[in-house]
Amino acid sequence: MSTLPLPLALSDSPLSDPREAPQPRPLILDLDGTLVRADMLLETVLALLRAAPWRLFEIGLWMLRGRAYLKRRLAEETNIEPEVLPFNEELLAYAADIAASGRPVYVATAADAKVAEKVVRRIAFIRGVIGSDGLRNLKGEAKAQVLAERFPDGFDYAGDARADIPIWRRANNAIVVEAASSVEHAAASVATVARVFPRPSRIRALVRSMRPHQWAKNALVFVPLVLAGLVSHVDAVYATTCAFLALGLVASSTYLVNDIWDLTDDRSHWSKRNRPLASGRLPLATAIAAVPIGLFAGIAVAALAGPATVAVVLLYLAVTLLYSFAVKRIPILDGFVLAGLFTLRLGAGIVASGAPPSPWLLVFAMFLFASLSFAKRHTEVARVIERGGTEVRGRGYKSIDLPLIMGIGMATGVAAVLIMVLYIINDAFRQSFYGNTAWLWAFPAILFLFVCRIWLKCGRSELHDDPVAFAVTDRPSLALGGALMVCFGLAWSGVFG
Repeated sequence: MSTLPLPLALSDSPLSDPREAPQPRPLILDLDGTLVRADMLLETVLALLRAAPWRLFEIGLWMLRGRAYLKRRLAEETNIEPEVLPFNEELLAYAADIAASGRPVYVATAADAKVAEKVVRRIAFIRGVIGSDGLRNLKGEAKAQVLAERFPDGFDYAGDARADIPIWRRANNAIVVEAASSVEHAAASVATVARVFPRPSRIRALVRSMRPHQWAKNALVFVPLVLAGLVSHVDAVYATTCAFLALGLVASSTYLVNDIWDLTDDRSHWSKRNRPLASGRLPLATAIAAVPIGLFAGIAVAALAGPATVAVVLLYLAVTLLYSFAVKRIPILDGFVLAGLFTLRLGAGIVASGAPPSPWLLVFAMFLFASLSFAKRHTEVARVIERGGTEVRGRGYKSIDLPLIMGIGMATGVAAVLIMVLYIINDAFRQSFYGNTAWLWAFPAILFLFVCRIWLKCGRSELHDDPVAFAVTDRPSLALGGALMVCFGLAWSGVFG
């Protein structure tokens, strides 16, 4: 255990030991999950693994020597960016009012003191930090004992976890910060609760992080079923529905993996910083625990559709993880791989339904979704330029790449239109599936209008981060989609043929 006084904005003199003279009752703030909506142990582990994934084995060796030693080594080997950490602004304002009234405010944490000092360095009213020192893990009863010795005249303590109960038992007043209801009741049973900061719904935050609205993309698995005329086959519909659910569960889990890995970058992003993980509304530990559960559930559902569907879902998982960990930092290739992931959804629909594979459909999808992927990158780079930046953090693009991205995106979009025309000329007229193929000629025109609308919005900086999400909320785009379905229905039914 060590006590590291912080340099104060108002004084350069050394801090006096609070035991030397009487002083107002201090307020002691826990760090993890209290002052900061983060777990600094997990944050430093993640920071080290992002920089050097091969050091995972080394982390295991440090852990064998105890949590205090592990925390100290991680503190020495990583560089936390405190300016992007999600502070609990309500608690911070409360503590500032306490400090303004003349009461001293300290931070006491199980996190390593070196890390804690960096985190709170900018908070001028914090008098000092008491934390783990590489030998003693300052948590629970150990922290309670140290605080009782250091502040024998009493103290108030703000915490959030069951490990804080021994400390509240010795405190004059308890401040319960975004804790579970069971912890709140336990605190009330051992101390006088002076203030409760309500806990936001973690279930809601977890669901939001899993992005269920993105499941709309998985509707692509039904396209081969419809185009092959298998909608009346119960077995095919059942298997395709299983593939849809499996991809949704696996994709949601990989979204969590992506947000975990990109945590620091997302906190610096203009919109991603509001995501549940980046904002601290969803604890990192909860997200990590949810990943294997979602993956297992997704693969189990895929198994209901057959081994071929499991194979495609596993391939989708592998490509997604490769994208999250490496490919998304490689310009141009990232857009190509994203398009491939969309196309894999069609592949899942083909193997699940038993529909004959269509090279036309797969190539068309690659070019169309490549255009949408580059639209997303164009938006990100344009936003960076608007804010005076030159590089997209966590990506390989620079501001000077904006014209190139637009050129590639428009070219791939027009190529998708051309492939649609070639399909109609060379293949569609030979399909007995259609009652009147003349209606298919509306497809290239409608597709061209949609692609042009996406890039018009890109050029005007009016596109959201995700063009697919934009398309399902944009009225003109929805109207074009409706017209496409009407023309398909007319082509299939042969009405007015």
